[in-house]
Amino acid sequence: MGKKVLIFGDMGIDDTIALIYAYLNDEIDIVGIVADYGNVPREKALASVHYLFDLFNVHPNIPIIGGAEVPKTGETPKFYPEIHGEYGLGPIIPEEYSGNVENFYTIISIINKYANELTIVNIGRLTSLASMFILYRSLMENVKEYYIMGGAFWVPGNVTAVSEANFHADPVAVKIVLTYAENVKIIPLNVTDHAIVTPEMAAYIGSKGKAKIVKLLLDYYYNFYKKRNPAIKGSPVHDAITMMAPLHEEMFVFREFPVFIDITAKGVLRGQSITDIRPHIQSEETTKLHNIAFQFHYPTFYNNFMSIMTGDSLT
Repeated sequence: MGKKVLIFGDMGIDDTIALIYAYLNDEIDIVGIVADYGNVPREKALASVHYLFDLFNVHPNIPIIGGAEVPKTGETPKFYPEIHGEYGLGPIIPEEYSGNVENFYTIISIINKYANELTIVNIGRLTSLASMFILYRSLMENVKEYYIMGGAFWVPGNVTAVSEANFHADPVAVKIVLTYAENVKIIPLNVTDHAIVTPEMAAYIGSKGKAKIVKLLLDYYYNFYKKRNPAIKGSPVHDAITMMAPLHEEMFVFREFPVFIDITAKGVLRGQSITDIRPHIQSEETTKLHNIAFQFHYPTFYNNFMSIMTGDSLT
């Protein structure tokens, strides 16, 4: 059996790639998916997850849970169809899902069932995860570990000059999670921006057929990035490399620092992730530290990603 993973995602293209990677990887046992607002509205994220489950004949017993619809800031969320497509599936428009949606409190039963062995991978906004800490702080102590895609430390953001999308969308939620969660590993733009899948890689994946729509999604994604940055060599799969992290921590260089999110900041500074590298701050007993990935080994990423998506053994 694989590692028990509960996924929180907002179903953009990179979330979808990560979900397909997790499904195809025998080392990952998906025990639930929380579909949130983010890149697309929640109802469209739910429709996309159901579309993927049907496409890949995923076991129907895996719960698909309706997550948050708006951030804890109370603002109307902004969506990104120009980047991810209307449903987070690029050009694919699935049928609207009209069936039952698992209640948010299904998360409680999942945590209780897999107490002390559950891994949470959050690859979207952090609103739903923060809600669990507000409502069930003691219960969350039964989660073994957290892997969070988010933040940009001393590198450019992708929403503002300094802010990454997941942290920018709901900085209040980020602050809640990083205040209360234990055993957190943050996978920020410092590494995810460099987890590039080239058009040649996408073409080879498509030729194998195992990953089905992955080439179509990556081609759509690359077209956006190419227009924004003509020098880019491929599509950064932010969420797929985060999904790899629980299995391949050796691929990353982590450093342990305190992380701060200013929830009062506006404009360019909103959602900025800040760390404090002063040694005397890190040694204070009251300072909470989190592991941040600052580098990764691209050949390991390449071999693992291509092996899982094609079925070829590249190691």
